[in-house]
Amino acid sequence: MENTNKNLDQMPKKSPFSFQVDLSKFEKATDEEKRQQEVMSESSTFFKDGMRKLMKNPLAVGSVIVLLLIILTIVITPYVVPYKYSQIVTVNGKRDKTAANMAPFQYSDLEKEYMKEGGEVFPHIMGTDEMGRDYFVRVVYGTRISLLVGVFASCIVVLIGVIYGSVSGYFGGKVDLVMMRIVDIIYSLPDMLMIILLSVVLRETLNLDAIPALSKLGTNMISLFIVFGLLYWTSMARMVRGQILTIKQNEYVLAAKVSGAKPGRIIRRHILPNCVSVIIISAALQIPSAIFTESFLSFVGLGVQAPMPSLGSLANAARAGISAYPYKLIFPALMIGLITLSFNLIGDGLRDAFDPKLRR
Repeated sequence: MENTNKNLDQMPKKSPFSFQVDLSKFEKATDEEKRQQEVMSESSTFFKDGMRKLMKNPLAVGSVIVLLLIILTIVITPYVVPYKYSQIVTVNGKRDKTAANMAPFQYSDLEKEYMKEGGEVFPHIMGTDEMGRDYFVRVVYGTRISLLVGVFASCIVVLIGVIYGSVSGYFGGKVDLVMMRIVDIIYSLPDMLMIILLSVVLRETLNLDAIPALSKLGTNMISLFIVFGLLYWTSMARMVRGQILTIKQNEYVLAAKVSGAKPGRIIRRHILPNCVSVIIISAALQIPSAIFTESFLSFVGLGVQAPMPSLGSLANAARAGISAYPYKLIFPALMIGLITLSFNLIGDGLRDAFDPKLRR
């Protein structure tokens, strides 16, 4: 013992600037302290995590609520309001010629007389147009057309753009070169000129009267759908191609190739699921763009065929009497603004929630 103590005394003392750790200052954690450090988090998927972040965005949640209210309105209104979008106001089975250009919640002379006799008349919430048709119902059907165009165009853009961009980005080389030059050519075509040309061609070649649903929309509206299918997928294809050019360099794609997986399976099972968030965001942002394009074309007379209303055609018709009846322009313009703003805010919220580069 004496020799040991002497050896310890003879050992050199530790320098204060030394990085050597003094183990005597450390103690083992007790079982209770270990249990306090065990923090179990709930398992979550990428989609659930993104939706949780989206629900924390008040602007996106408010936009979703506004869109749901608009959709409920356009679905329920035809079952509640007794007027039709092409029907002139009638009183007791007779057309009311004095019901033209009425202000919101105003009644014509015949309606007032009918109400005095004990009859019931459904109020004109947004008044009537120049032909005596209920304006609220026409705005509701115009909103239907705008939403139909937006959703339909977005589906076409996603379907064609994802397939085309996936093939171009995955195979690369000469295939990518040729396919991207085709995209550049299509991207350079003027949209307005193509719509006018397709309208003329379809009017001469297709017999729309044999199809009631299409005859109501008219050749201009069908040409608009075709133009969206032919022209507006190019931006989606470019974006998907850029994503795939980056993703296909990862090791799990190489492992799938080595295991003998076919290109179609690799794209479908390994590549596209890793860029689905970007596709969803772009599709959500494409809807307001398509709605605004349809409203603009209807405003200049290239939209749906009368008497089917559209928000753009209603705004165009209201322009003539804007000084005397300004409310006719306010209602369709307000609806266009609400729809496009809601979809834009939802798209921004989806981008902030699902884009890994923007996560904090």
